[in-house]
Amino acid sequence: MTKQDMTTLQAYGWNEHWRLMAAQIPKQDKALVPARITAQFSKQYRIITQEGEQAAIVTGKYEYEASSKSDFPAVGDWVMVEPLQGESRAVIHHLLPRQSAVTRREAGSVPDEQIIAANMDTVFIINALNKDFNVRRIERYLIAVWESGAAPVVLLTKADLCESPEAYVAEVEAVAPGVPVHAVSSLMDQGKEQLGEYLVQGKTVAITGTSGAGKSTLLNWLSGQEMQRVQGIREEDARGRHTTTHRELFVLPGGAIMVDTPGMRELQLWDSEEGFEATFADISALAQQCRFHDCRHETEAGCAVQEALQNGTLDAKRYANYKKTERELAHIARKERVSTRRQNKSSGKSSRKSDRGRKGAYQQLLYDDE
Repeated sequence: MTKQDMTTLQAYGWNEHWRLMAAQIPKQDKALVPARITAQFSKQYRIITQEGEQAAIVTGKYEYEASSKSDFPAVGDWVMVEPLQGESRAVIHHLLPRQSAVTRREAGSVPDEQIIAANMDTVFIINALNKDFNVRRIERYLIAVWESGAAPVVLLTKADLCESPEAYVAEVEAVAPGVPVHAVSSLMDQGKEQLGEYLVQGKTVAITGTSGAGKSTLLNWLSGQEMQRVQGIREEDARGRHTTTHRELFVLPGGAIMVDTPGMRELQLWDSEEGFEATFADISALAQQCRFHDCRHETEAGCAVQEALQNGTLDAKRYANYKKTERELAHIARKERVSTRRQNKSSGKSSRKSDRGRKGAYQQLLYDDE
């Protein structure tokens, strides 16, 4: 790979870590080259390689061996591809191990994980300062981002719509200790200087939040050009339609890499125990102070959680969201265990049928030989 080729990939975040990961691909695949997923349209992808932008799909073998949807590439992933000679297309053979990934539970009766974006350094959680402002929703996004391995940053957009954005910043900081919270306004061009420390050349930032929160507007504002089309919102409930219809990666003029994602009406969590603990670390710390280690935080004597609720140091709505999310994650875990048992049982039946088939064929072979 030439110096010029390296420069092309480095603009999209290629570094020594990814070079070492790519070097571990089996030698028989030495014709493969690295690429990053820049857009996803179901199972069709747009990628960037040292030769520039190309279309791509996974190989038949890749698709056959994938056990879940999360095994397929997502925007932000680094992959090893085989460019097709004489075409601006390639096929994806390998997915390099992810450093981070924001996930959610995909809708449906069978639990499955969906990758929203991969290999981000920072995730901007967007919430507008209008009728859609919701601290409980921010807590849910914090769980997903902490679980991802990326660093969360909360951006309160449309700060021009309220008289005291500082009060909202303080409210979010109270439920997100240690997480940077910034109020910004693209309309008034306010707050951009606060974001410079995250928008570093070669670093990847994902934007996530509900529809109408101003994600595409934020991207356009930070880039200084219209990279994404923007739609209005309904004034009666401050909700918007999905401007972004697919996940896509952009390189900003300053060199930072940004991933825009479609708005989500509701974030269904997926296997988020660590993110849950990080988001509600204050409640977990209180629970450690209870007199009994198996305290259910209801009517037990010496319950530090109930004491904090009564004296006002723990917000009742925050605790209610904690309990609701705890039940939700436990329900997801149960469904996942049931699904795994069914799959294992089905796999065992298939294996036994296969063994019986092989045994029958072997016995028939002996009979024929006689």
